[in-house]
Order: sequence, then C-alpha cells, then structure tokens
Amino acid sequence: MSYQVLARKWRPQDFQQMVGQAHVLRALMNALDENRLHHAYLFTGTRGVGKTTLARIFAKCLNCETGVTAKPCGECRSCREIAEGRHVDLIEVDAASRTKVEDTRELLDNVQYSPTRGRFKIYLIDEVHMLSGHSFNALLKTLEEPPPHVKFLFATTDPQKLPVTILSRCLQFNLKRMPVEMISGHLSTVLEQEAIPFSEAALRLLARAADGSMRDALSLTDQAIVTGGGAVSEADVQDMLGLLPHEHLIGLLQAIADDDGQRMLGIVAQMAQLTTDFTAAADSLIALLHSIAVQQVVTRDDADEDIAALAKLLSPADVQLYYQMALYGRRDLPLAPDPRGGLEMLLLRMLAFRLDDGQSQPHSTQVEKKKIVVEAIAEDAQGRDAKSCVSTTVVKTIPPLASPNTWHTILPQLNLSGMALPLAQHCLLESITDTHITLLLDESGSTLQSPRAAAQLSEALAQHYGRELQLQFTVTVLTEETPEKRGLREAAERQAAAEAAITNDPFVKQLQETFGAVIVPGSIRPRTNGS
Repeated sequence: MSYQVLARKWRPQDFQQMVGQAHVLRALMNALDENRLHHAYLFTGTRGVGKTTLARIFAKCLNCETGVTAKPCGECRSCREIAEGRHVDLIEVDAASRTKVEDTRELLDNVQYSPTRGRFKIYLIDEVHMLSGHSFNALLKTLEEPPPHVKFLFATTDPQKLPVTILSRCLQFNLKRMPVEMISGHLSTVLEQEAIPFSEAALRLLARAADGSMRDALSLTDQAIVTGGGAVSEADVQDMLGLLPHEHLIGLLQAIADDDGQRMLGIVAQMAQLTTDFTAAADSLIALLHSIAVQQVVTRDDADEDIAALAKLLSPADVQLYYQMALYGRRDLPLAPDPRGGLEMLLLRMLAFRLDDGQSQPHSTQVEKKKIVVEAIAEDAQGRDAKSCVSTTVVKTIPPLASPNTWHTILPQLNLSGMALPLAQHCLLESITDTHITLLLDESGSTLQSPRAAAQLSEALAQHYGRELQLQFTVTVLTEETPEKRGLREAAERQAAAEAAITNDPFVKQLQETFGAVIVPGSIRPRTNGS
C-alpha cells in the first residue's frame, strides 16, 4: 500500500475530529439539529484552516442516509462516497481553473434537476473569488431563487473580491488562524498515534512556521520526519527551516547585555557558517524578545531557563527598545547589500542604543525637582582619574550665574557630538566651583541622561575650563529658554519669515490673482547660509 501523507490521512471526517473553529462548528451543528438550513454557505479564512474539509463534512451531514444530522454515521454509502470524493450529488469545482462564464453556465444547467441519489444536490466551489464578473452574474440568479434541493458551499481565502450581491445571499463563516499551542498539541497527538519519536520544542518550531495553517503544519511534519530519519528533533527542524539555534539567539542577547560587540559578531560569523537564513534569524530574534517581555510581565514557573535569565538581566525598557529595533531592522533587511550585513547592523544598533539601567526603571512618584550626581567612570572618561570625580566636603561656591545666556555662549565652544550634544542642549548652567559644575537639566530631556553621554560632556567641560570638574545635574522644569528651545524658536521664526516673504511677494500675488495659483502647504523652506 502506498504511503498517504499526514495531511490527507488525518483529515477530519466529522465535526468531532475538527481541531479548533469551535464558533463555526457550534453554528453549523445547531442549524443541522434544528433543521434551519440556508441555501448558501461561505467559508473564509487563510489556507489550511479547514474550509474545504468543513464543507465536505457539512455535505456528509446533509446527505447521510440516516437523515440530516450533525453526527453523520460515516458508514453508509453516501458518507463513504463523499469521503472518497466520488458522490454523484456532490459537485466539487475549482473556480481557479474554471473562471469563464461558459463554465459556470454549464455547471448551472443541471441545477433544476433533482439529485440522483442523495437528499440534496450540493455544489462545492473552492476559491470562489477566482470566478469572473460574468460568472458571478450568472450565479446570482440561481442564488436569488434556488431550488429547494440545491445547496451551495463556497470556500475562499479572499472574500473581499466577492461581489456584495453574492455575499449578501450567503451565510458567511470566518475560520480563524490556529494558534501555535493548538497546532503543536495536534501534531503531538498525530505523532504519538504514528509512533514517531519527537521533541516538544521541534513541534513548536513547526507550529510557528505553519503560520496558523494546520495543513502546512502536517506537511512540514512529513518533511521533518524524512529529514530526521523517522524522528522529529529540534536540531533537524531548525536545519530544515533554516532557523537559528536557540543557544545562538540567547548568546546574541547576552552579548548585547554584556556590551560585548566582539562576541556578538563572532556568533553572527558562526551563523554564516551554518548557512542560516538571516531573515528567519531576525524573525526568531523578534519572537525571543516577545517571550522575554511576556516573562517580565507575567512570570511563569515553566518558562525556559534562558528566557527567565534574560528577563532578569535585561530591563523592560531595553527589551521594548530592542523589539522595536528588531521590527524595523527586519522590515529593512531586504534593502541591505547582503542579509548578513543587515542583521549585523541591526545588532550593532541595539548595542549602540542600549539604555542605562537606571533610566529604565519606572518612576514611582513624580517630583518637581531632584538632584542627580553623575560620576564619570574611568573607562568612559577615557582614562581620567576616578578620584577626581569624587565629591569633597569642602566646596568653594561661586554665586549662581545671573543670566542663562552664559550656557548658550559656552555650548558651541565644547564641540560636542553624539548623545552628549542633545543632553547639553536641554541644560542651563546653575553654578561652577573649583571642583564642581552643576547643570539644570530640563525634565523633558531627562531621558537623554546616560553615563556615557554624561562622561563625554564632563570631559568636554574639563578641556574647556582646563581642570577636572565633577558634573552634577539638577532635573527640574525650566522656565528659562534652553539651547534646545531657542533653536526651535529661531527655526520657527525663520520659517514664519520665509512664508511671509513668499506670501507678500508681488509676483506671487500676481500669479494667484491671474491664474488662481495656490501655494502648496509645507513647500516653503527658509534659506540657509550660503544658499
């Protein structure tokens, strides 16, 4: 006897064997039990979720020799012939190959005749959205006044392409994509019945790759059995699907958490030797970050040990930031010169924009003003003496500066770059002593503060004043104008002046009066120096 693939062998033969779709099963079974039968049913949903299978079971329920029932016997001649696809009163049509109106008219010529042997003559039209407009028009008349012995069962993956006149004459049932847990659970049952060894981790990978389709999951399982030589293991499935091994994913995030770029790039090099699909690797990284975020919110005792460890190692803000970066990086991966380079840039971006742990903690209370002392670390300060950053008990205080314009004058002379520049732009100078300098940091820019940015700013101030200074920030709501606010104000003033100049220009006014010209909103830009 020839081998029968799992997707066909394990195709449900009645409603009780169906996996999922409880909302559709409940409605159909109630309609059969109460004999409230419509003349046309439309089953919609993505591939492999049971549209055609459900339609065949429903046809079996209608024509079972024991009567219209939600539990067909499966033993009578009618049930067996429908299961084998050779029942004379079940006409199955693939609309994708019979799109012409002539095909539809030929099909409907026999609608008026009574069924040959069954209770109903049933037309099962798969991928009905592929019919032409004229074919739908030919079908519409029959749907408006159907003979009592005819039932139409339609299946489609794209109901939006169906005319509203057809949709309004059908009972529509939307079959849902199947969750990963449901698919892996069914695969476990199938493999147990088939006496095939498997690992739960491998089934989860197959279920995730199936993307909500049970048929795809069974087909992938068939391939995994062949790949593994009669067993389904996680390593074989990863190799078959081109997925990144779990330990490599964990290693990447651990390297980022440890700020170890060399180890991170080394793991990417190992991935290249394994001929990994880097797009799939990005997908796996996104899925891992999602699992970590869920673990941080809802702690699960049965969670993977590595995921639980990373949930404690990474702050929630870091995980959210990495997840968003991974989404954008995955989207832009086809634009990279090569997939490996695109993934490396995604990971390097995560490393460069890693948040400070202190900034990632949520604020329990809102305070109007608080003082934060930032002590530059020797490594970040490029070899500066750590002792110079320690606060002293004797401080010679210089009176606070009367005008905030002093900081506006100092800032351009510091030649800052990177994250230190926007941090400084949100500050004003409060006071300076022989050993200390205190900056007022506007609350709107408090998220910009990090040890690296503070160390860069402290180094620039030390070079500017010619001595070591311990940098302190006072986070507050500033009413004075910071360099950031001044820049925005001046930019708005330049924009307003440019718009006024164009609007009041005599030539522009003449064009508007003569030809009805309209200035395109947003098209006016102020002139820059040298333009």
